[in-house]
Amino acid sequence: MGIVSEPTGISDVAPGRLDADTLNANFTDLHPPLSTHEARVEAERCYFCFDAPCQSACPTSIDIPLFIRQIAAGNPLGSAKTILQSNILGGICARVCPTETLCEQACVREAAEGKPVRIGQLQRFAVDAQMAVGQPFARAAATGKRVAIVGAGPAGLACAHALSLAGHDVTIFEKREKSGGLNEFGIAAYKTTDNFAAREVAFVLSIGGIEVEHGKALGRDIALTSLRRDFNAVFLAAGLPGTNKLGLPGEDRLANVVDAVEFIAELRQTADKSQLPIGRRVLVIGGGMTAIDAAVQSKLLGAEIVNLAYRRGVDAMKASRYERELAQTHGVIIRPWARPLALEGHAGAVSGVLFEHTKMVGGQLVGLGDAFRIEANVVFTAIGQTGVADIFGDDGPDLKDGRIVVDAERRSSLPGVWAGGDAIVGGLDLTVSAVEDGKQAARSINAALAG
Repeated sequence: MGIVSEPTGISDVAPGRLDADTLNANFTDLHPPLSTHEARVEAERCYFCFDAPCQSACPTSIDIPLFIRQIAAGNPLGSAKTILQSNILGGICARVCPTETLCEQACVREAAEGKPVRIGQLQRFAVDAQMAVGQPFARAAATGKRVAIVGAGPAGLACAHALSLAGHDVTIFEKREKSGGLNEFGIAAYKTTDNFAAREVAFVLSIGGIEVEHGKALGRDIALTSLRRDFNAVFLAAGLPGTNKLGLPGEDRLANVVDAVEFIAELRQTADKSQLPIGRRVLVIGGGMTAIDAAVQSKLLGAEIVNLAYRRGVDAMKASRYERELAQTHGVIIRPWARPLALEGHAGAVSGVLFEHTKMVGGQLVGLGDAFRIEANVVFTAIGQTGVADIFGDDGPDLKDGRIVVDAERRSSLPGVWAGGDAIVGGLDLTVSAVEDGKQAARSINAALAG
């Protein structure tokens, strides 16, 4: 259920709150790319550490000192190949990775000066240069082996590229009509501009040997039993199928109580942002990256007051400190220690949410018994995703809390079936972690197919 505009006048919920020029400016690149001169200067700041802590902090183990040294030496394409050998989706990761809590936090200049080398920006500089030229890798001789991949998101694409590189034929089954997964549908529009997610998908597929069948959902159009029968191996990277609910009366009845993931996906796929309705007062419930993205983009669409409510303290939010500061500098009011009690409505639409203050007592979150109200014309819910149990039928892998149990090689409990991405136990819900899952699964699959 999307946002419903009020039919007349400059109402509390309406599209076109800002003029086209302002909207276009609001949704330009959050971090403009470095020029060649800027990249060379930034690369020279690197100490090129031996046993570099930044590399250890990268989930895909990119050789960061090497690729930065190559930029400093004026070799961006060599730098890109170093990156892409470890992370074939290095372009999107350079844009959306929480580098402030990964490689850049580990940078020795961060510890010494509080100003790390801009590793993410340098990675983007190199990979963008390579994408302008084309695919740097070539397939090995065909092996005659066929692998099915469920899901064309980061894990599925990374696995497909590595398997194709080894000479296997890959078929990806994707339930949506476009590939990319959360890179295409779930990331704030100002982080991936100029249709970058789709361009990177095309770059990955240009290796050849990969077929994508869109509109094919596991459990609806295809079955795991048939995939195991018809292919030599299967990699499950379908993500998580749904989102959690608040569990409050009126959630499915009141207009303008909207899943934040749905809102972000619609915004990403809408070329004319002036056609998207938004409320004067917006409330986001949640504390992760999705909540931050929904809140900031609401302000960018012209919402006057945006509150973000989270049931625990600020330090417990999954969103990084950088993302929280980004929200606050855009005018988002973060309201921690607030647990929703009830939705309030008027004329069939949400009008506010009743909360109670909370605190931690003996390691448990408890309500303080008081109540306060936050007015809202639109409420976005961003409180996590649901598991995958209902898509496998009777022939599914072992699950824990709705996620697939895998070993270090991303093998599931079913022979010939691997899994990765958000749907596995222990997943970090990061693009870069999903890429690593796909890469590790591909290595294991290739070894298994080689006998």
